[in-house]
Amino acid sequence: MNIRQIFLQNVAQTSDFPLALEIERAEGVYLYGKNNEKYIDLIAGIAVSNVGHRHPNVVNAIKNQVDKYMHLMVYGEYIQQPQVALAKAIANTLASFQTPKGLVLDNVYFTNSGTEAVEGAMKLAKRFTNRHEIIACHNSYHGSTQGALSLGEEHFRRNFRPLLPAISKIERNKLTDLERITAQTAAVFFEPIGGESGVRPADTDYLKALRARCNEVGTLLVFDEVQSGFGRTGKFWAFEHYGVVPDILLCAKGMGGGMPIGAFIAPAEIMSVFKENPILGHISTFGGHPVSCAASLATLQTIFQENLLSQVEAKAQLFKDLLVHPAITEIRNKGLMIAVEFKDFNTLKPIIDKAISKGVITDWFLYCDNSMRIAPPLVISATEIRQACKIILESI
Repeated sequence: MNIRQIFLQNVAQTSDFPLALEIERAEGVYLYGKNNEKYIDLIAGIAVSNVGHRHPNVVNAIKNQVDKYMHLMVYGEYIQQPQVALAKAIANTLASFQTPKGLVLDNVYFTNSGTEAVEGAMKLAKRFTNRHEIIACHNSYHGSTQGALSLGEEHFRRNFRPLLPAISKIERNKLTDLERITAQTAAVFFEPIGGESGVRPADTDYLKALRARCNEVGTLLVFDEVQSGFGRTGKFWAFEHYGVVPDILLCAKGMGGGMPIGAFIAPAEIMSVFKENPILGHISTFGGHPVSCAASLATLQTIFQENLLSQVEAKAQLFKDLLVHPAITEIRNKGLMIAVEFKDFNTLKPIIDKAISKGVITDWFLYCDNSMRIAPPLVISATEIRQACKIILESI
């Protein structure tokens, strides 16, 4: 059997039509196949490889850490330099922002993924507020484990019921729905930039009203920046575009430079409730794995050292300037989080397939399958953008 046959037989599949590209190596914005096929990766592993594939700084950090130690002990028991250094670096990016109570997001709980960050934040909100209800938005995506899935869309969760009780949904950017946030609500989970709904930035007035309503009734505001964090939008954190600070912040995907890691971040006053009743209120064997933390720290440092944030808007604008075609009905973006809309999925899917055959990888969105996902590594050059857009237009 060849590797493709083994892949289809032994690697669990979640659709009948996986891309099944056989990739042998990756570097920068490029993936290379077994016959040296070359692909421009315009989705960066779904907003993961923000500093590009195998950035030398990230690779060196991984190698250096592997030479010291890997797993030692469950989360939070040993003082591990990679965890400590990364937590401090993340806290430094948040030091100038305060919650309405004057608190700073200075406690970082490391997880293995974005979904796990959501799960931890759900527990934290319930424990801190002693409330049970959680609210999320329609067409939001927060993960696929059972708690996170409870916040998601009915299409993806209906066949996995029963899920968590006391979950309510509100309409994004609809001010009148904010009245449904009450003194029984532990937390509102909100994406400042709706990801799987097809890149839907929040209205500034709505986000400020959401913050005010949460303040009014004592509800925690949780921002899910699993896709939008670590520079994807041109700010290190997407909430910086709005001047609205959450009580709990979630990140993953782009924070690891290609390694698996996530985090939920909160003020010490909130996070400290995990210490008692019960003790060890949230635990993780591999959360904050030292190799992933080393890679994440290198990623964070590289974003600032290479001034990648300052380049995002111009690169995004170049995509918008070049992708002009009668078949494209709209382009939505916040930085390099871009959705290119077509009439329907039947129009879009052949374009995606043709572009892949020509060497450009794009994708669609779970809740918006008529829009092409473009979320390239932040290191993509103007020349590479021009080449990719040329191929997309040819594919249309």
